[in-house]
Order: sequence, then C-alpha cells, then structure tokens
Amino acid sequence: MTKLLEWLFGVSVLGSVWALVTFDLLDLSLPRTYREVAWPMPLYLLVSFGCYSLATVGYRLATFNDCEEAAKELQGQIKEAKEDLRKKGLKM
Repeated sequence: MTKLLEWLFGVSVLGSVWALVTFDLLDLSLPRTYREVAWPMPLYLLVSFGCYSLATVGYRLATFNDCEEAAKELQGQIKEAKEDLRKKGLKM
C-alpha cells in the first residue's frame, strides 16, 4: 500500500467517524456536548497539523548541516566548467 493510500484511508476513517458523531447518523443517542465538540474538530486538526508542520520545518532549518567540502567541490566544478566554455569560445 502506498503512503498516499494509507493517508487517504486514515482520513476517510476519521471523516466517517466525524460524520457519524456530528450528524448522529446511527442514532447513537450521544449527548449534545459530544456533537458540539465534534463539529469543529476538522478545523482543530487542520490547525494542529499546520503548527506541527511549521515546528518541523523550523527545527530542520535550525539543525541544517553545512557541507563545506561539497561547497568547495561544487565551486571548483563551476570554475572548470567556465574555463571549458571559455576555451570553446563562449563569452561570459
């Protein structure tokens, strides 16, 4: 099962449970407070996911490792490419 199908399955299960609780489709006789709590739940989950994503990106950005050797190697390859193009007659 691909990751997309796993996510779609999870979202569809949560959406089904939310619809059953919110709209009382199975006549479960749930108290009104349960429905009042369940109604804005998708918005709460969306905001929570956004906060988690923002925190994850911030953490990964703060702990990003510099690759000085790779940067020097790339700059050397760029210089070699420029010299090769100059030899072939390209003006920069």
